[in-house]
Amino acid sequence: MSAAGDRLQDTARRVALALPDVSRGYPFTPGLDVHKVVGKVFLIVTDDPDKQIITVKCEPEHARALERGFASITPGRYLDKRHWISLGPGPGITERMIIDAVEDSYALVAERRTRHNRPSTR
Repeated sequence: MSAAGDRLQDTARRVALALPDVSRGYPFTPGLDVHKVVGKVFLIVTDDPDKQIITVKCEPEHARALERGFASITPGRYLDKRHWISLGPGPGITERMIIDAVEDSYALVAERRTRHNRPSTR
């Protein structure tokens, strides 16, 4: 079952906020709900009701495969198009896919931090 836009966004927020050491705010514009770990962005949720998307960090090869496989997955809307993808509602976009995308993005950002700055484990 595909996730509708509001469910896509709500799921992404719920998953992100359950992860360790996550902060949330609107540092760029009121319409972009930005989630960070150790000061680095790993999720952007677009609040625009006409563009219900989330943007996450992704390994470039995996990102290109997802873009080829799903019409509603595109290069990242707000960030480096090589390392970020945007997911919108559409065929094949499931809750499990959203959860995996957010958790994978978090892990990519957190693992790139120095050992001293990595998030604590629960």
